[in-house]
Amino acid sequence: MSLKAFHIVFIATSTLLAAGLGLRCLRSFSEERAVTQLGLGFMAFAAAIGLVVYGLRFLKKFKDVRFL
Repeated sequence: MSLKAFHIVFIATSTLLAAGLGLRCLRSFSEERAVTQLGLGFMAFAAAIGLVVYGLRFLKKFKDVRFL
């Protein structure tokens, strides 16, 4: 697996984990009404959005580099 392919897989996995953490925190907020969970949820979603933007920029920058 090339470094480019690994990077894409790593960014995709990190994005899914950040979004999952955001959902878990918001679900926890709805049950417990803890403001910290709400803040953590929004920060996790912001991280997921940032990772998507980063991934798109990475793909655009390295579009000419082969996977192998």
